[in-house]
Amino acid sequence: MMDWNDLRFFLAVARGKSLSAAARSLTVNHSTVFRRIKGLEERLGARLFDRLSSGYELTPPGERMMAAALGIEEEMLALERRMTGHDRRLGGVVRVTTTDSLANGFLMPLLAAFHDAYPGIELDLRLTNEVFNLSKREADVAIRPSVRVTGDMVGRKLGDIGFAVYGAKDYLDRRGRPRSAADLAGHDLVSLDASMSRARVSRWLMKHAGDVRPVYRSNSLFNQMQAISNGFGVGVLPCHLADRHGGLERVFMPRPALTVPLWLLTHADLAKTARIRAFLDFIAAAARADRALLAGRQNPAAEAELSVP
Repeated sequence: MMDWNDLRFFLAVARGKSLSAAARSLTVNHSTVFRRIKGLEERLGARLFDRLSSGYELTPPGERMMAAALGIEEEMLALERRMTGHDRRLGGVVRVTTTDSLANGFLMPLLAAFHDAYPGIELDLRLTNEVFNLSKREADVAIRPSVRVTGDMVGRKLGDIGFAVYGAKDYLDRRGRPRSAADLAGHDLVSLDASMSRARVSRWLMKHAGDVRPVYRSNSLFNQMQAISNGFGVGVLPCHLADRHGGLERVFMPRPALTVPLWLLTHADLAKTARIRAFLDFIAAAARADRALLAGRQNPAAEAELSVP
């Protein structure tokens, strides 16, 4: 009988195209992956991969194996989700994926309060801009800015994330304060990097900055805030992060179309798990009190800010 773990190793190599990529995804070493794939091919009497300069490519038998393995993987993951969904204990681990800016600028007090309320539940936070697949149990809960919820996800909208243009006070005293979007073309810009160029914030900034190239790019909004606070230039930041930074000044608000909903999500099969239900209910209730902070409505200068076309 075939070992399910053999199929896990097979799928990791097929997806990663290399032993090293598979080893990283499975958190094992390179030689372990090699031995598992070699042993699987020997037991089946078939070569599953061609070892090419471009990487490991599926052979015809490997492609047939891939189709079957994907179906088995989905069944195993569905079974795991259903079994986990019956877990009524207020203990264990809740794996949460979110971004560094949300974790550091908005969620940390909420997570600390949850720990005080449920000390038996461990929190495992994965900070990344990548969208983890909840169906594949890469995480139990996602707290993410998103314009839509798809698939088998269930959850709640925590509020709307507001964004504004910010600069360090010293920089603005030296270079002047932009009074409109057109004025951005005369300033040094701090922006998200190419991996996040499709984000609405990046597109808005580049549209209004004209041909001006950013002097600093980062794939982290938290790091971008540090650059702006150190005088690199001006940039667009989430208000919940930047309004708490004493060295930053909000210049003006972008148009409301930049606002992004913040969602608290889990897979439908996990929603009845006691520890996950406790986490969802607690964070949703705690976030309700901070919606004004999230949207950027707690800045006293907000009423006087200029509209931006």
